[in-house]
Amino acid sequence: MRIVTWNLWWRYGPWRQRREAIAATLAELRPDVCGLQEVGGAEADRARDDDGDVLGIGNAILSRWPIAGSIEMRLPSAAGDGGRAVCHAHIEAPGGTLPMFTTHLTYRPGGSSARVAQVRRLAGFVAEHAAGCAYPPVVTGDLNAEPDADEIRLLGGLLTDPAAPGLVLVDAWRYADPAGPGFTWDRRNGYQADSPLPDSRIDYILVGLPRAGRGQVRAVTLGGTAAVDGVWPSDHFAVVADLQP
Repeated sequence: MRIVTWNLWWRYGPWRQRREAIAATLAELRPDVCGLQEVGGAEADRARDDDGDVLGIGNAILSRWPIAGSIEMRLPSAAGDGGRAVCHAHIEAPGGTLPMFTTHLTYRPGGSSARVAQVRRLAGFVAEHAAGCAYPPVVTGDLNAEPDADEIRLLGGLLTDPAAPGLVLVDAWRYADPAGPGFTWDRRNGYQADSPLPDSRIDYILVGLPRAGRGQVRAVTLGGTAAVDGVWPSDHFAVVADLQP
C-alpha cells in the first residue's frame, strides 16, 4: 500500500506547466492514497484564475479505492494565518477500513505554540475517527516543523505523553536510509534556491502502530525531487511510504 503526502504550492509559480509536472510525477509514483495540501478548488470569496473561475485553497485526499465517508474539522488558527483544517476519509482498502488524515499546520518561524494547539485538537480528532478500523491511522501533511519540535514530539506520542490518550504515531521516515536527511523544503528545488530558511524536513507520513500486521512501514523515500521537462512540480518534495497492506 503506497501512501504519498505532498504540498502542491497552490496556483503559485508557472501553474499550468506545474500542473502537468505534478500529474507526471504522481503517475510515476503510482500511489494508492494521497494526502495533498495547498490544493486549489472552487470556493466563494477567493481569488480567481486566468479563466475567471473562483478558487479556494485547502487539503484533499485521493484514493484508488472507494471512500466510504469524509469529514473536515477546523483547527485553531493563529492571528493572520487564515483557516487551518484537517481532512479525514474512511477508505475501503482491500484489507478493511483505512482511516486517512491530511492537514497543513501554521507556517511561521517561531510559531510552535500555535502548532502545538493545532496538534492537540488534531490528535483527539484522529483518535476518535480511527477507532475500530482494520488499519492504524495514517496522518499526512505539511506540519511546518522539524522532527524534534515540541509539536511533532507531542503528536507522535513516543518521546512525550501523547496529545490524545493511547495515540502513538510513528514517523515513517524513521524507516528510511539513515544517510538520507529527508529534507522536503530543500534548496535543491528550483523554487527554493534563494530561500532564507535552511533545508528542513517538515512534511510527514505518520502511522499508528500496526494492527494485525497491517500498516507496518516497509519503505519510505522522497518524490518530486526533479524537474519534469524543465519544470519543478512544487516548492516542496513529496514523501512516499509503502505500508504492509
